[in-house]
Amino acid sequence: MAEKELTYSEVAEHKTKKDLYMVVHDKVYNATEFCDEHPGGEEVLLDVAGQDATDAFEDVGHSDEAREILDGLRVGTLKRSAADPVPSSNTAPASSKTATSSASSSSTGMGIGLYAAILVGGALAYGAYVYVAGQDKK
Repeated sequence: MAEKELTYSEVAEHKTKKDLYMVVHDKVYNATEFCDEHPGGEEVLLDVAGQDATDAFEDVGHSDEAREILDGLRVGTLKRSAADPVPSSNTAPASSKTATSSASSSSTGMGIGLYAAILVGGALAYGAYVYVAGQDKK
């Protein structure tokens, strides 16, 4: 089967529970059959029905399994025109990867900082215990 090329206005016509198309990374998906099975509920899909759902899809952080399911729903590619809305994740994919990398680096830094704070707190508590125990013996 040859892959279809659909325009944004064609995708926009498919926005009901019984006929639900959406766009993720310029690929068009028919999520009609998956609507009832979606773990986040059908409302999530209906909110992006007939639209570009790239930002919403990426913001949630879907699993590899979810991406495989999405691949199975693919019906074509989006033929963009200048007037079509462009998701922010499509405009700067490299910067979004950089932001993700820096976010994970900052969370690692937070983990090390938290570990250090707990370690110092524990050492201070032990020192206070030894000091108080020494005072009681006198």
